[in-house]
Amino acid sequence: MKLPRYVQSKTLADGQTYYRFNPPQHLVVQDIISRCELGADLQQAKIQAKKLNKLVDEWCDKYATGTTLKKSAKLSQLIYVYKQSNDYKMLRDKTKSQYDYFLNILVYDLGDRRITDITTRMAKYHYEEWVKRGVHFANYACTISSRLFRFGIQMEHVLMNPFGNIKRKTVKQRKTVWTRNQVMTFLDVAYKEFEYRNVGLIIQMAYEWCQRIGDMRMLTWDSVNLATSILSLEQSEELKTMLTQQQNDFGFQPYVAPRPRPVGGKYHPYSLERMSKAGRVVMKLAELPDELRLMDLRRTGTTEMVESGVPLPQIMSVTGHANPQSVKPYLKNTYTSANNALTTRNKHVKSTVSENIESDIT
Repeated sequence: MKLPRYVQSKTLADGQTYYRFNPPQHLVVQDIISRCELGADLQQAKIQAKKLNKLVDEWCDKYATGTTLKKSAKLSQLIYVYKQSNDYKMLRDKTKSQYDYFLNILVYDLGDRRITDITTRMAKYHYEEWVKRGVHFANYACTISSRLFRFGIQMEHVLMNPFGNIKRKTVKQRKTVWTRNQVMTFLDVAYKEFEYRNVGLIIQMAYEWCQRIGDMRMLTWDSVNLATSILSLEQSEELKTMLTQQQNDFGFQPYVAPRPRPVGGKYHPYSLERMSKAGRVVMKLAELPDELRLMDLRRTGTTEMVESGVPLPQIMSVTGHANPQSVKPYLKNTYTSANNALTTRNKHVKSTVSENIESDIT
């Protein structure tokens, strides 16, 4: 069911669904509209949302694409003009959501001040504050903010890009991998308890197929063919057995490994936050080292392929990487990979010598 613009629904434990009008931050700080509850009656919620969105549209008409912003224009106005541009509209829906999230943070943290008052010094200060929330987070927020102001310069709304010359910090690359025993210990603990069984399945699929946990938690049954053991990847017999049992228990709803407790009579996939918390609980029960992370399992499976001597193109066909440079972090120098390389070479040399001798004799 498609809800009106900016309307969100939430189903509580009692099964009742409530609606809320939740416009972007830049509209709120501009005092164009406020966030508010719309109640449990969907029809009434739609009527109220239509009136509220009309107020938004009336304000937005003042800042249509091509409008020359005044020197007193606010940050929220620049964001709105940017969102009407083809630069923004041509982004994928998922990317738009990420941009919206970080642009809201930009307005919230800097305040809806005049764009001419935003300085490089101010941008640098907020970048350093964002770093406290994670280098990845800070770099992404800075990049999107910079693109906003670069657009502003191109359209002659602003004269400078305060985020343009900020030196981004380098993310320290994780190299931690799980041992095979650690993976098996995690799965043993997860599969013993029904509450954590689906967490275990998500982890096993991410590990065996070298996929992202985020993708596996959203996996649906229409992507899995148990008859041919294919999900664009070949399944191991152990995983196929687990998936067959899973289909018997959860095949009546779309998600392969949803949260085991329904909300409002429906099963939902794990959120990333809830998945992380549940995984951490299983890791504690399994008494695994604190330095391990669930996201390391994709690296673990890929590293095992590298050490087994699997060619790079085949690895990329499994992981889904389009660029060999993206796989480079997994190609680390280990005793196992070096030993396998030399063994393969020696076998090839011996085979070639043997063939040459036989050729000379005959």
